[in-house]
Amino acid sequence: MIDESWYERPPGVPDRTSAGGVVARIEDGQIYVALVGEVGLTERVLPKGGVESGESLEGAARREIEEEAGLSSLELIGKVGTRERLSYDRVWWITAHYFLFATEQAAGIPTDVDHHYELAWSPIDRLTAIFWPEQRELIETNRDRIVGLVEEHWFTVQRES
Repeated sequence: MIDESWYERPPGVPDRTSAGGVVARIEDGQIYVALVGEVGLTERVLPKGGVESGESLEGAARREIEEEAGLSSLELIGKVGTRERLSYDRVWWITAHYFLFATEQAAGIPTDVDHHYELAWSPIDRLTAIFWPEQRELIETNRDRIVGLVEEHWFTVQRES
């Protein structure tokens, strides 16, 4: 169980920077958020992972989203926030940078060969179970901003087409 101890940095734990995203799409007037999970598990997470040497935060976010969710048609809207916590194995202090992306891509095939991820879309107003509390908090505290930016982006795209 994830409790407050994952959010208290123990002495001597090294830093690791990661990046990922809140990927949103509109279908039938409803905004959905992309979540990923290992095949067979019920709780989901936002797609994110470690930043590789020489990689930008946005580049790492795009790569991780494609690896874990199979989504590659992404339009950057902006940065959503940064959250910190221990890694699941408690060996790294992770600083995760999250970006907001819009997409019209409803399906994707994850490219990560080491894990068996599956993509799930959750209505932003009725989020499914999310494993990490700070990821749910990130979406919930930014919900109105995310909805406004995604709707604005969608209407702009519709006017231009």
